[in-house]
Amino acid sequence: MTSTNKAAAAATKTQIDTARVQDQAESLFRSSTLWLQTHWLQILIGIGAGVAIAAALFWLRGFGPRIVARSKTGKGWSAVFGRAVERTHSFFIVMLSAKLVVGYAGAPADVSSTVTFLFTIAAVFQAAIWAREIILGAIEHRTRGEHIGGEALGSAMGLIRLLVSFSVFAIALVVVLDNLGVNVTGLVAGLGVGGIAIGLAAQGIFADLFAALAIIFDRPFRRGDAVTYDSTSGNVEEIGLKSTRIRGIDGELRVISNKNLLDKEIQNNSVRERRRSTFTIGLAYETPPDKLSRFPDMMKEEVEACGMTFVRCGFFQFGASSLDFDLRFDSPSADFMEAYDGRHRVGVAIVRRCNDEGLVIAYPTQVNYTAAPDGRLVDPAPDGPPPRQAAEG
Repeated sequence: MTSTNKAAAAATKTQIDTARVQDQAESLFRSSTLWLQTHWLQILIGIGAGVAIAAALFWLRGFGPRIVARSKTGKGWSAVFGRAVERTHSFFIVMLSAKLVVGYAGAPADVSSTVTFLFTIAAVFQAAIWAREIILGAIEHRTRGEHIGGEALGSAMGLIRLLVSFSVFAIALVVVLDNLGVNVTGLVAGLGVGGIAIGLAAQGIFADLFAALAIIFDRPFRRGDAVTYDSTSGNVEEIGLKSTRIRGIDGELRVISNKNLLDKEIQNNSVRERRRSTFTIGLAYETPPDKLSRFPDMMKEEVEACGMTFVRCGFFQFGASSLDFDLRFDSPSADFMEAYDGRHRVGVAIVRRCNDEGLVIAYPTQVNYTAAPDGRLVDPAPDGPPPRQAAEG
C-alpha cells in the first residue's frame, strides 16, 4: 500500500470514528430527553435521594479530620484511618450517589451505562487513593517508635511514597482501561519489562532500601541495642537508608550495609534476660577426693555471695596437669558491665576460697623420671631429708 492510500485509509477511519461518536451522543441525548419527559417524578425523587445520600457521605467524610485531630501523635492507626477517610474525593461521592439511585428512576440503557462507566472510574481511583494512604500510614506507624535519622527516614519515605503511588495508580489505570475494552496485555508487559530494567539498574539501592524496611518492620534490633554478628559486638547507633552504624566495644564505628547485615546471624544481646559466664578451674592432682567432692558446694557459696546466680559446677575432665571443674553462673541482668564486674568478683572470690581451703589451682607442669639401664625408674631424690633439713635436724 502506497503512502497516499495509507493516508486516505486513515482519514476514512477518522471520519467513521467521528461519526460513530456523534451517533452515540445523539442517541444518548434523545433517550435522555425522552426519559426526562416520561419519568420526571421518579427523576425528582431520585435526585432528592441522591442529594441526601451525598450529603450523608460528605458528613461522614468530615469525621476524618476530627479523628486525626483526636490522635495525640497523629501517627496511630486511628489517624491512618482518619486520613484515608479525609482523602475521599467528591467525584466518587457524587458518582456513588448517582449509581445508587439511577436504577430507581428507570434510566435508559445509555444513561445507566454512562453512570456505571463513570462510577467505575471513580471507584477504581478512589480505591487507589485509599490503598496509598493506608500503606503509607502503616509504614509511618511502624517507624514511629524507631529512632531513625530524620534525613534518612525522610529520604526513605520519599522514595517509598513514589513507588507506592506509581504502583497503585498504574494498577488503577490498567483496571480502568480494561473496563473500557482496551487490550492491556501489551501495556502490562511493557510495565513489567520497564520494572525489570529499573530493578536491574538499581538493584543495590533497592536491596539496601528493602533491607532497611525489613529492619523497621521485623525489628530484629533497634537503636541502642547491643548486637553481635560474626566476631563483632557493639551498640546500634543509627539505622540509615543504606547502612547501619554500630559502635564497637573498643569505641570504633563500624558501618555495614543493611543487606549484608541481614544476611548474617545477628545476636541481640539487649533482649536477653541475663548473661552467662563460664570458668574452667583446674585443681592439682594431689587434691584429696573429699575436697574434690565439696568443691561444687564451695563454688555455689562464693557465686551467691557475689550476687550472681549459680547454675552448676561439676567435674569436667582429667586435664594434662589438672583436675578440671566446669563452673557456670548468670548475672542478674543483661547489662554487659554488670556481668563483667560480677565475673571479676567471682574470680577473685574463687582464688581466695582456694587459698583458705588449701586447694592448689594447677598450672602446666612437667615431671621427668630417670630410668636405670634395666628400665627400672630411679627416684633422683636421695633417701632421707634434703641436706639443709638434715643439717637443721
